[in-house]
Amino acid sequence: MLHVPVIILFLYTNMSDKRPKIAYVTSVDARDKRSWSGIHYSIWKALQKHVGDVELIGPVKPQPALWIGKIATGLSQKLFHKRYNYRHSRMLSKAYANYVEKELHRHKYDLIVVPATSTFISFLKTNIPIAYIGDSTVQNTMDYYPALTNLYAFSRKETLAIEQEALDKSAFLTYPSKWASGSAMHDFKISPSKIFTIPFGANIENIPDRERVLIKKQTKVCNLLFLGVDWKRKGGSIAFDTMVELNKMGIDTQLTVCGCIPPEKFQHPKLKVIPFLDKNNDAQKEEFTNLLLASHFLILPTRMECFGIVFCEASAFGIPSIATNTGGVSSAVIEGKNGYLLPVSAKGKDYAAVISGIFNDEEKYNFLARESRNLFETALNWDKWAEGFKGAYLKIRSETKQGSV
Repeated sequence: MLHVPVIILFLYTNMSDKRPKIAYVTSVDARDKRSWSGIHYSIWKALQKHVGDVELIGPVKPQPALWIGKIATGLSQKLFHKRYNYRHSRMLSKAYANYVEKELHRHKYDLIVVPATSTFISFLKTNIPIAYIGDSTVQNTMDYYPALTNLYAFSRKETLAIEQEALDKSAFLTYPSKWASGSAMHDFKISPSKIFTIPFGANIENIPDRERVLIKKQTKVCNLLFLGVDWKRKGGSIAFDTMVELNKMGIDTQLTVCGCIPPEKFQHPKLKVIPFLDKNNDAQKEEFTNLLLASHFLILPTRMECFGIVFCEASAFGIPSIATNTGGVSSAVIEGKNGYLLPVSAKGKDYAAVISGIFNDEEKYNFLARESRNLFETALNWDKWAEGFKGAYLKIRSETKQGSV
């Protein structure tokens, strides 16, 4: 089951109804729907709608700290084949803090919200409570994601120290998965009382109503959808092999790849490639919607993943997800409800076996489609995320006023 904070409302009956003033601090432009898969934008809109009055502070790009960091990292990899994680360096963290502190003096804020960049927080001097929103911890992603692999020992130590300072300083933390929350608790010794596991939502506006997405797709062709900008990391070759295997099994199967271009060796008459669709463009947004409406399965044999917004989007369209049990995916894909998870070692024939068993059983497929949409409506949407975030904020604020934190 997905864990969303259960807040006892009577704790807050004596609190003011005034909407809090929120400083939303990002390293990129939060209005850009492409940044962090659209998560920055969705958090901003959800906070504004359900929590408080949000003021954007960003993009925060302190120079020359960023230039120095990028140059040092590039030279290090070229000359010594080792990585220096400048994004979690004291130099950059202090530069971020100096910039943000100046911005905070412009207005009076009740809460600072920082998504994805713990480096903002480590050296920030403020009495305003900070809410940190992450999809992982650096401990989770060290030696998991390439950017945090093969680090110098001193850089590894500095990275962990920066994260520790940030998590300690935050009033509360929210993560979309138990994988990330568990790391904050166990690897960084953060009190469970200030950690909240709240799943992210689908980054799609104007989602079709339930009846439209749950109409049985009357076709004998099994339409697989692969959504991802990184063919290799998202397991594109396994998705391709799955399509080939299903056709060998006698199931007429088409694979649509959207978001990237497969390497040239991946050629097949049943393969369709859509390199990119821009959700900011009305025509392309409609094409994306029609693509989802026509798909039977989302297949994403991802090699590494912190959560996976695409699983929320698939669920919104009643599409079961067949994916890898890695990282935080198990908090987005609930086994037997909105899809199934396979081990990292699974190959195309393993994915094909799972998909054929569902596609050939109309009752089972329809059940998964309904449960996928149910999960979107009850958990995997930004309104529910904001509800959980607001509950976490009110709980921490209540405890702070009572002197318990």
